[in-house]
Amino acid sequence: MKKLESSLKNMALALTGFSVVAGGLLGWVNDITAEPIAQANAKTLSDAIAVVVPGFDNNPAEAPETVEVNGVSYKIYKATKGGEPIGAAVESSANGFGGALTVLVGFDNDGNIIDYSLLSHAETPGLGSKAADWFKKGAKGDITGKNPGEAALTVSKDGGQIDAITASTITSRAFLLAVNNAYAAYKNQYVDSTSGATSQAASQEAEASAAADSTNVENN
Repeated sequence: MKKLESSLKNMALALTGFSVVAGGLLGWVNDITAEPIAQANAKTLSDAIAVVVPGFDNNPAEAPETVEVNGVSYKIYKATKGGEPIGAAVESSANGFGGALTVLVGFDNDGNIIDYSLLSHAETPGLGSKAADWFKKGAKGDITGKNPGEAALTVSKDGGQIDAITASTITSRAFLLAVNNAYAAYKNQYVDSTSGATSQAASQEAEASAAADSTNVENN
């Protein structure tokens, strides 16, 4: 068999052939793995929804509602039982120390936080990753039962009532901002991009301030 002459042309033909074969193999692998990956992601989401809004008998993940607040889109997974709404899970993100932090927050019909699940993050391992449990029921930064519409969730260092993750204040702020934004999307309200305070909370503060001023006038 005659050996191919080593030339630029033959090298280019060989590389082209290898590229075509490699591309075909990658496409084939992608085709056979796409469905299992999609199914795994769907199960992960369904399991997370079941954690943050337990007790539903519908399939919230099947037809999520997309809501836009301040130009940002949020997915809302509405949960029902016996045809009656029992709350919803809202997917929300915010930028932490290392990058985007995405959380799924469960609310009851009144907007009280039931539970949450940290879906993904790019924070420092061992520090920012503590957000997965730090704000859970019974934990030091417990946010369950709180309603961001009554008062935006902020860390104690910023005058709030939530204990920040030790040595991870930036991550804690990002997490709470994501939760506040999730509430705003759930109630379809304007939300301050810095503090996460909703218009309802701001309105309530204004009303309280006006009432206090009125009381002072009467006392004087």
